[in-house]
Amino acid sequence: FRSLQSAQIAEARRANARRRWIRLRACAPLLGRWSLYMQQLHAEVSFRPGGQGAKRCRDEFEALAAGGALSVDWLLAAYRQGIFPWFSDDEPILWWTPAPRTILLPSNFHLSKSLRKLIRKQPYRITQNLAFQSVIHHCAETRKDQAGTWIVDPMINAYITMHQAGHAHSVECWDAEDQLVGGLYGISLGSVFFGESMFSRANNASKLCLHHLIQSGNYQLIDCQMATAHLMSLGAIEVDRDQFESMLNKFV
Repeated sequence: FRSLQSAQIAEARRANARRRWIRLRACAPLLGRWSLYMQQLHAEVSFRPGGQGAKRCRDEFEALAAGGALSVDWLLAAYRQGIFPWFSDDEPILWWTPAPRTILLPSNFHLSKSLRKLIRKQPYRITQNLAFQSVIHHCAETRKDQAGTWIVDPMINAYITMHQAGHAHSVECWDAEDQLVGGLYGISLGSVFFGESMFSRANNASKLCLHHLIQSGNYQLIDCQMATAHLMSLGAIEVDRDQFESMLNKFV
């Protein structure tokens, strides 16, 4: 789940990617079928030289590639390998695969006392896939301490299309007046949920959505992408690229 904090962590690397106009890192061992898939689609990308590229892509957080498309086929091919798009209005489509990777195993989810109490009181109604477009638009709203948003119009349209195709899902939290006060969305492949973003308009609303996702029993792994204090407090951990790839091979 990308947040303001994770955006700040990545901003220097994003700026560097813009300056160099990265077309593709030399990461053949990592890209595998991804590079072949781009060639098959006649993608207008080219490899960028670098003798230590493959090792660095496994150990650092840098843009992996630029270009391509946000079609269903492209996104499915990317997510199956742990790659996701992330870019701003003034950038080409940038593709990322951070290492280490932040994940949440359902058995590790930390249910705090306050959250337990809130669940017992049941002041909110939790639904799934009832208001996907509203959730993604709420997530895209610029917050007071945030200069902009990475959920730009092309991304919104792409994920709505993914939702219509049955690959993107949302969880919603509604108050007693049927107002949407929290939610999250992401991509579901096999028993992996690739979290994209979440929002809260009421205390713990997004946590309730995450708890609902875990309680569904549909997922063995939740990809959180990058570490934040909020996610780590919920039980998220970091794993290296090899561990993450092994999990994807097992659960996707």
